[in-house]
Amino acid sequence: MMPGLFINTISKPKQYFFSILLITLVSFTSYLLSPLMGYRVVAFILLLTVSMLAMFFDILPVLISAVISALVWNFFFIPPHFTFSIGSTEDFILFLMYFVIALVNAVLTYKIRLVEKQARQREEKANTLKLYNTLLNSLSHELRTPIAAIIGATDNLQNNNAKLSPQNRLDLMAEIDKGASRLNQQVENLLNMSRLESGFIQPKNDWCDISDLIYDIVNRVEENNPRRQIRVGIQPGIPLFKLDAGLLEQAISNLLNNSVQYTDRDGMIMISAACYSDLLELVIEDEGPGFPADQIDLVFDKFYRLTNSKPGGTGLGLSIVKGFIEAMGGQITLKNKSTGGAKFTIRIAAETSYLKNLKNE
Repeated sequence: MMPGLFINTISKPKQYFFSILLITLVSFTSYLLSPLMGYRVVAFILLLTVSMLAMFFDILPVLISAVISALVWNFFFIPPHFTFSIGSTEDFILFLMYFVIALVNAVLTYKIRLVEKQARQREEKANTLKLYNTLLNSLSHELRTPIAAIIGATDNLQNNNAKLSPQNRLDLMAEIDKGASRLNQQVENLLNMSRLESGFIQPKNDWCDISDLIYDIVNRVEENNPRRQIRVGIQPGIPLFKLDAGLLEQAISNLLNNSVQYTDRDGMIMISAACYSDLLELVIEDEGPGFPADQIDLVFDKFYRLTNSKPGGTGLGLSIVKGFIEAMGGQITLKNKSTGGAKFTIRIAAETSYLKNLKNE
């Protein structure tokens, strides 16, 4: 944990309290052991304690700790004991040196932390600008392409309507529908990422028929990607699951669209569903190129795109999948298949009901 993050979690009054408490505990322990180690060693222990406080707390609590530790060392450890008077010149010099070193150490450590904090802020700002530029460049392509297709198809329908055959009109309408769906997907991704970042995702669990959900998603994906077929394998008699169907639908859609994008037309894409006790397991696998082994751990990061990614895309799809699955209390894993291609596995623990199967019997 970074010191700056630790400070942000503790209020200033608590910093004063913990600083004084730690100095008190260290002093009491050192007093019990002082016959074994001598009062000069106690000075190093107290100085180390102040240094540790300076690594985590604000400047004022640390300075007060430094002053208190110096006074405690003087009163309880430097002879004569239980008085602030110092018996020898050597001990007086040691006391002054301790006092100065404790204060200087506290100030310097705080200054170093400030420099580190400023460096982190500059780095975070640079990363934010980089992410912003990445998102802007990606969106400029992702939004411009379907908009241009919609505008072109609409112009043809308006200006050349009399010259178009019924099949031409159907093709243009299909192009408009495809472009609108692509636009809607990008807007949904941005809105969903905004919800994840703000912490507004609260699953609304209700009974969900996994079979119906999967077939509805597959039909939509196949409609938007003609001549592509997705194989479905669902465990016979799979029960109803109580979960957020909307979040799960978006996650599965993003995974299937990702597989469609990176799998050849003759490549197989398959989604399967099974129930193990109260655990729903969904597997989406394809015969695409898979993922580079050294990048698998990064594919769920926001805005992250593989080096061999196709043009376009915002790098939000898989991060949204991970966010939605984790919001439902599940987990998603990715691995490359030995035969080639990627395999995503989703596991979500949820309440089940076999009421649907009883009705069908």
